[in-house]
Amino acid sequence: MMGGSSYHYSGLTCSAPKSLPGAVVNVTLADMGMTQMMSGTAPLGSHMMLRATPVTATAGQVSIVASNMGWRAHELVILPLAAAVSAGHRIAGSDGRVAETGSLGEASASCAGGTGDGVTAGSVGWTTVTLSAGRYELLCNLANHYADGMWQELIVT
Repeated sequence: MMGGSSYHYSGLTCSAPKSLPGAVVNVTLADMGMTQMMSGTAPLGSHMMLRATPVTATAGQVSIVASNMGWRAHELVILPLAAAVSAGHRIAGSDGRVAETGSLGEASASCAGGTGDGVTAGSVGWTTVTLSAGRYELLCNLANHYADGMWQELIVT
């Protein structure tokens, strides 16, 4: 970080239910080096991250828990990956978002499951989906977040 300062994650104010169906994949969402004073559309080239643990799951019900440790709102969208396509290579439109065609679900509600207006800073969102064996891309699809590095492949066996 500039000036020797270190980045501080946002603290969580809520959590997912202790018992969610199927395999659980925990995802950390963050915007590195940003502060809570920042607002508006994230600029291209911002340092953001999306990290899933584990990166593999067994086919069937999979619960995905998205913890927003950053300072901006984020979301988590689950999209299938075609055999010849690598994660991180979708093309964003002029609005800074990728097409969500074929979306299998999303976690975008604060301190709740399912769809909402985004997981706010310090909040957790979750969703449970049924996934067959294959490759999937977990991503944040708010403006410029995908291009700024908020994606990861999930392999379901």
